Amino acid sequence: MIVHSLVLLITISCLLFSCYHKTETTTAPTATDITEGKKQIAAMLDSFNVAAANADYVRYFNFFTDDATFNGTDATENWNKETYMAWAIPYFDKKTTWHFTAIKRNIYFGKYAGIAWFEELLNTQMKICRGSGVVVKVGNEWKVQQYVLSTSVPNSKLDAVISLKAAEEDSLINTLTSK
Repeated sequence: MIVHSLVLLITISCLLFSCYHKTETTTAPTATDITEGKKQIAAMLDSFNVAAANADYVRYFNFFTDDATFNGTDATENWNKETYMAWAIPYFDKKTTWHFTAIKRNIYFGKYAGIAWFEELLNTQMKICRGSGVVVKVGNEWKVQQYVLSTSVPNSKLDAVISLKAAEEDSLINTLTSK
């Protein structure tokens, strides 16, 4: 009887403690969290880009959370991790991946220490692109939960680009709005 009471007391204590225990995703970041987090996130994003450039499929996709999403430059490229992996594998297999280098990066924290977001300008084979996304701390590692890649279009060239893509995207607009 005493053993059962003791086990029950320990179980209840653990449950109560777990309800009140704050994690990195629920606590406010300190100045140190922000400073160290920005360094860690920047290093992770640089390594992420190097893994893609080296066609290291496993390493590249390990930078994503299991529930990550990827939005590419084409309007149809809105994928979960599994779909993105399937799309990307032929490029990694043929070693014809992409090489992005950050030329300007901003990292932001809100009210939680384990969640941040970034936006960066990238030097790519497509010239300047913008990468942006959300990163979360999983254990001791920062991982990409959402990534958005977009091409930049100088305002002086926007009318010409709109003209080039109008027919294809008008068709996609019609398909998506008729559902």
